[in-house]
This record gives sequence, structure tokens and C-alpha cells, in this order.
Amino acid sequence: MPVDPAQYPFEPHYFDRGAGVKMHYVDEGAEGQGPPVLMVHGNPSWSFYYRNLVTALSGTHRCIAPDHIGMGLSDKPDDDAYAYTLAQRIDDLGAFIASLKLTEPLTLVMHDWGGMIGMGWAVRHPEQVARLVILNTGAFPLPPEKPFPWPLKLTRTWLGTVLVRGFNAFAYGTTVIGCRRHRMPADIARAYCAPYDSWANRIATLRFVQDIPLRAADAGYDIVKHTEANLHRFKNTPALIGWGGKDFVFDAAFLRQWQQHLPNATVHLMPDVGHYVLEDAADELIPLITHFVRSSARAVAS
Repeated sequence: MPVDPAQYPFEPHYFDRGAGVKMHYVDEGAEGQGPPVLMVHGNPSWSFYYRNLVTALSGTHRCIAPDHIGMGLSDKPDDDAYAYTLAQRIDDLGAFIASLKLTEPLTLVMHDWGGMIGMGWAVRHPEQVARLVILNTGAFPLPPEKPFPWPLKLTRTWLGTVLVRGFNAFAYGTTVIGCRRHRMPADIARAYCAPYDSWANRIATLRFVQDIPLRAADAGYDIVKHTEANLHRFKNTPALIGWGGKDFVFDAAFLRQWQQHLPNATVHLMPDVGHYVLEDAADELIPLITHFVRSSARAVAS
């Protein structure tokens, strides 16, 4: 899968998850100058989503951005070789973080389903989290007033399987509707879709949606509830919420939930911005995140 090095100028690194499955990750920047920054992506993106934030922060912080198994430049095993479940994703992230042998608490940056994975790990290790950056994501059940979006519902049908795995509709469609302030440039959209270039390589983009727990009987729902019940552990953790107001999934109902759980968080709402906030509002949001991370680091150092 070719990736333009001008767009993604990072040396590849790999974490052996076992059973012949490798997780790709970006590891850039200055270790020791500031707390490490771990960036957790969602579906159907990959670490490419964080490329500009890595570049902005890597002069002062060690920036780490893994690709979930089945996503980006990581291996894409079939169902017989890997369990595409929330529990597995959280275990993967935990094992990956442990392998890094970090010596200080980290800044956790999360987007989309990366919030559920990242906070699923964080509630087990609150002492390892120094600050939070929350970008159009969730870490709790679907809000009561929020219906399950029909495109995601469609994806969980046989027709959705054909569209997602046969035509890459989920990855491509998100590049179209994910930016509302500015149209995503064609070359950037191609890079988002590039890892998902065959039926086999689109397995994770489908399994992610199929695995979303919506009711108590669903696998992973207990993890979601447990995570929500422990978000209070972070009410005094420095947190920045950067939110696109035109996200058809992670909308105002999700933002209100975050504000209830993290009442001290700084909220930066961008009403005209879509789901891919780091693309749609890069010039506005990346300097805010960079300032937040660096200011928090200085406060801790002083």
C-alpha cells in the first residue's frame, strides 16, 4: 500500500502482538522533554489522521500513534486469527503501552471509537493518564436521546457488508461527509482509503461497526458501562474537548455527556466542522491542542 512520504513522513515501527500479528505505530519526537502523547484513532481512519498533530508536537514531546489491528499499516488478519472485539482492542492497547515502558503519565488523544478504546484502558490505569484530549468520540453507551444512525445500522446488514467490503463505502463515504467546513482534498481522501484496498483488507472497517454494543446483551456492553461508571476518576484531570458540531454520529448529545462526566474540561466547539475535526479545522484546532499539551507540561514541571 503506497503512502506518499510527503504526506506521512514517519519511520514505521511494529509491535508484535503474537500469533504472527503485528501492530504498526508512529513513534516520533523528543522523549524526555515533555510527557508522551498517545493518539488513538477510530474507524475507518488510521494513524494518518494524526500526522499534522504529530508534526506539531514532536519538537517537544514523544508522539505515539498506533494503528489498530486490521487498520492502517497494521496486519489485517481474518476472523480465525484475530477477535475483532472491543475487549480485544483494549487489551491490544494495554499490551502496546506496556511494551513502550513509559516512565511518566501520558497525554491521551482520542477520536471516534478510539475514545472507547482509550478510556477503556484508562479507567484501568488512571495513574498513567496526565491529561485528555477528546475529539468527537464517546466512552459511554449511546445517549438515550440519540438514535443509532441509519448509515451505521445499514452497515450491520448483508447489504452493508457488500458495500463496506466490496466497495470500501465506509472509508470513502467518511472522507466525503467527515469534513463540512472544507472539502477534503482528493489526495488526502485517497490516503485515508489506501489501507483498505481489497475485500480482505476491509475486514476491520466492517467489524468495528458490527461490534458496537447497543444493548445489555451485546458483547462489550459491560465494558462500556464499566468505563462510563469510572469516568469520574478523571473529573480533575486536565482535559480539552475539541468538537465538530456537524458530526452526524458524535453530535451534541455526546458532547453533553462528556460535559457531565468531565465538568472541568475546556470545551472548544466548532459548529460548522464535521467528524474529521483534525482535517476540517486543522488550522484552528491543532494550535489549541499544542498549546494545551505544552502548557500542561510546563505546569507539571513547575
